[in-house]
Amino acid sequence: MTGLGSLNVKIFADGADRSRMLEMSARPYIRGLTTNPSLMRKAGIADYRAFARDVLAEINDKPVCFEVLADDEREMERQALEIAGWADNVYVKIPVTNTQRHSCCGLIGRLAERRIKLNVTAVMTLRQVRDVVAALNPSTASYVSVFAGRIADTGVDPLPLMAEAVAILREIPRAELIWASPRELLNIFQADAVGCHVITVTEEILNRLPRVGYDLAEYSLETVRMFHDDAQRAGFQL
Repeated sequence: MTGLGSLNVKIFADGADRSRMLEMSARPYIRGLTTNPSLMRKAGIADYRAFARDVLAEINDKPVCFEVLADDEREMERQALEIAGWADNVYVKIPVTNTQRHSCCGLIGRLAERRIKLNVTAVMTLRQVRDVVAALNPSTASYVSVFAGRIADTGVDPLPLMAEAVAILREIPRAELIWASPRELLNIFQADAVGCHVITVTEEILNRLPRVGYDLAEYSLETVRMFHDDAQRAGFQL
């Protein structure tokens, strides 16, 4: 698409609607897919395992990331091993901590030693990035998902943190940094500029892609017309 061809960052579609996931997977600029329990709950998924296997039966040529559900480390490990066995293109999402703030890096290290492909998720600090990198297996492909959008929600500029995270991940070249939870289309270009390998993008943001490179004067006119037309339709008078 116009404006995207020169980017190095890979776009992963983020969602939990099977038909939309299949449609997104067919688009050449979508390089992988991610989902999470919150998105699946919102989509009304009742059977996690059946949903995942159904998706993986259709999508086998791009990475797809599915998350463990447990909070106990032993059960998280069991679930991770099961999820990893669903398909060769699966990356298992492991949260950087459990709900009690206990680090999952020990578990991450054990799974990495077994060459399980991981996506370590919900990362928001550079200390967490360093701890995760130390636990990962340099010879196994993996992702580190830093939630830049949520960092920005706190009033902190995520760009310096993401740039430093890129530098930290150079220690293990097979690990890739994901810019997670983007809030706007601009984030794709910001992620590319700082050297992020991947950005996860929801359908809402992906639907704005036709605006990339759009003439701003024309966009201004469309906006003026929208306001005028809506005022007319509403029957407003002064």
